[in-house]
Amino acid sequence: MPLMACCALLRAEQPNILWITAEDMSATLGCYGDEYTTTPNIDRLAKRSVRYTRAFASAPVCSPSRFCLITGCYPTSHSTQQMRSGFAIPQGMRGFPALLRARGYYTTNNVKTDYNTGNYADIIKHSWNGSSATAHWRKRPDKVQPFFSVFNLMTSHQSRTMVWPYARFQKEVQSKLSAGEIHEPAKAPLPVYYPDTPLVRREVARYYDCVTAMDKEVGAILQQLEDDDLAENTIVFFFSDHGSGMPRHKRALLDSGMHVPLMIRFPEKWQHLAPGKPGTTTARLVSFVDYAPTVLSLTGTVIPKAMQGKPFLGGETVEARRYVYGHRDRVDEVRDLARSVRDHRYLYIRNYMPHLGYNQPTAWPDNGEIRHEFYRLAKREKMTDAQWHFAGPTRPVEELYDCQADPQNLNNLAKSGKHRKILKRLRAEHLRHIAVTADLGFLPESEAWELFAKQTGWELGQAGRVPLAGIHQAAVQVGIASERVFLKNLDSDNPTIRYWGAIGLAVSPKISGLTKRKLRRKTSDPSPAARIEIANALAIHGDIPNALPALIDATQHENLIVVTHASRIIELLGKKAKSAKHAIEEALKRADKIRPPDTPATVVLPGDKDLAMFVSFSCRAFLNKLDE
Repeated sequence: MPLMACCALLRAEQPNILWITAEDMSATLGCYGDEYTTTPNIDRLAKRSVRYTRAFASAPVCSPSRFCLITGCYPTSHSTQQMRSGFAIPQGMRGFPALLRARGYYTTNNVKTDYNTGNYADIIKHSWNGSSATAHWRKRPDKVQPFFSVFNLMTSHQSRTMVWPYARFQKEVQSKLSAGEIHEPAKAPLPVYYPDTPLVRREVARYYDCVTAMDKEVGAILQQLEDDDLAENTIVFFFSDHGSGMPRHKRALLDSGMHVPLMIRFPEKWQHLAPGKPGTTTARLVSFVDYAPTVLSLTGTVIPKAMQGKPFLGGETVEARRYVYGHRDRVDEVRDLARSVRDHRYLYIRNYMPHLGYNQPTAWPDNGEIRHEFYRLAKREKMTDAQWHFAGPTRPVEELYDCQADPQNLNNLAKSGKHRKILKRLRAEHLRHIAVTADLGFLPESEAWELFAKQTGWELGQAGRVPLAGIHQAAVQVGIASERVFLKNLDSDNPTIRYWGAIGLAVSPKISGLTKRKLRRKTSDPSPAARIEIANALAIHGDIPNALPALIDATQHENLIVVTHASRIIELLGKKAKSAKHAIEEALKRADKIRPPDTPATVVLPGDKDLAMFVSFSCRAFLNKLDE
């Protein structure tokens, strides 16, 4: 047989792979038992697919999750866990679609390219034959060539479900629905952690309208596949990038933020690759980190050793995992650090900044009316325990939920004697995971920026050249250890350990006068991150006059990561920090010069231009508080 004919035959025997992803959507689908929703196209797809009941995102926000999907690695191992990260990854890691291209696939990506790394342009260049709003398998020059195509559907995105003014939602989304497809607010199924008000009901119904409109888009893509006579040679994945964009979902490590729908349709020709018959379900635990090696396994492509995920389909399928892991870090201007471990039944969350609540003010989502409804009602005496868990000013240090008995994660079992063994097991697994994966998220961003200036975080972390054991130990002490331990950490030679020592004191309910005096002496710490957190600890414990000079000075720092950190602390102090007004105004002027304020927040401009936006978010929020 001629060589060209052999190549053509080989390509014809390769399955096409289609990914349809819905932005910001929980498993609110008819096929997952939701009786309020209207999703006929996705439900029809589910009947022809294997549906996964325990699929989880790696993070409850899009960009870090997207990095995980395209690399098959944990963002925390690359220092790409912060939203809109500018950290580089090794040049050889260009996204798994590049490997498919080398194998002869035509690869396309529709709309989303925020891969949360400084070399995202390199990923785009090598991963995709076409990457744009019009990218499509139909554009491949050779119609026999196998394809891998991704369609990211924005209609269910937080912008549409709660951020846009309601009139814009009606014009651009709801107008596409028939009268019978529009959901009645009075019938909306409110989770118990939502207050029952007319506005909340309207916004929940609005979310469901967006899901229905998105369902129509799924139907259109699948019809195109049929029209092109490609359905019988195409494996179709449908999933979302994390939980819905509604409050207590997106940005939360609870199941409401991490559990995602996943269904995979195998045509008859490729049914031998399926884990079950069409219309069946599987309870296998899968994580986003598994998707890249799984696609490579399905296509017979060699899986790079650097990938941390486990293929769950194809020739390289491995034993099912026992745990999936999640991370919550800085999103826009909102600083945080939390980690999670989930097994088939239980969810463990470790909050390393428990003095910061779930519902922290955050500029972009705060455009949504439902957020202000929560703020308006956020008084302990007006809320149930379930509502206050989200709306309150702090979080528990540890959370443990029985997701089988308590699917909404309402009853924290971390202090239950009956569940002590489970708590210890999951806590130990969390500590093991952050150690073996070299979790770099415990480094403050400004320190990481200096440390990884010449060599990537992945290279240094995997080589054991970052002293993570001591850093992890210092962080683990937060919320648990004594004041004496945190004071000792303040004297460490390692700036990150000093940083965690300060956070430990900030979290402490009360500190001694001796400790306050030591903190005052430490406000000139050479590390900007440690210096800011030392000042924050002082401010939290009432000594704002001695805290503000260090914070104000940091707002003028040349590194915008430092400015972002300091301006956020000042924002949260509010009117108590009114003497910082001039410094914040100057920081805002600088930020607006770098990124003009009329630039939409959804436009991704990594580096200083995104950091400048986060500075402006905090600065404007602080100045608005002063005017109230």
